[in-house]
Amino acid sequence: MSDASEPARDPARAGRRRSMIAVLLLAVAAVCLWGASRMTWVEVTSSDGLGEERTSVLVGGTWAAALTPLALTLVAAIAASFAVKGWALRVLGVLVAVVAVAAAVPAVGLLVSGASDDEAARLAELPGRAEVQSVSVHAGPAVLVLVGALAALAAAVELVRRPRVRAGLSSKYDSPGARRDAAKKAGADSADGPVTQRMLWDALDAGEDPTVEDKKAEPVDQVDGSDEDPGTRT
Repeated sequence: MSDASEPARDPARAGRRRSMIAVLLLAVAAVCLWGASRMTWVEVTSSDGLGEERTSVLVGGTWAAALTPLALTLVAAIAASFAVKGWALRVLGVLVAVVAVAAAVPAVGLLVSGASDDEAARLAELPGRAEVQSVSVHAGPAVLVLVGALAALAAAVELVRRPRVRAGLSSKYDSPGARRDAAKKAGADSADGPVTQRMLWDALDAGEDPTVEDKKAEPVDQVDGSDEDPGTRT
């Protein structure tokens, strides 16, 4: 293939690389949020004065109920990153950044301020006569959420910075009419530039022979001299 096509392929290659990086980061972020939602965040020990002390476990899905929906949103963003381009891709990057911030807020609050007795009692659904004896916080799930939030923020940056070249779906998903039009346009442009293997296949799919050059219609041969009308026999 001609070296002249290399500069045109560089933006496409960079776009594919950023796409893969963004997808991997979004997948890591979704797994982190989903995993943290299943882990224990807070343990509440309470007593009602009538029996033994009771220990209630609050998982991430209870303490930070938005974690699971946010994880599903990141999974949806993976599919959307292949289907949108241009300004829509930048909007998607902003939405991913908002999801990252929303997920990080409860994790930061737990690590910085801890868990209050009232909030723990409410989420543990303790009876009115029960009193909270102690509240223990597990920092691991909160740290995991912060890792996922950072991965989501990095993915948002990759989505915003991704080149516009071939940012949408592959051309193999185009309609036959769109592919024929593209093949005709590529055939017209090939007169001034190198012909790529992709252009040859598109031309064949459009029902054209890329190896045959267009020829102008040849004039009708005159019969029996140039002074008489074409096709007249004497």
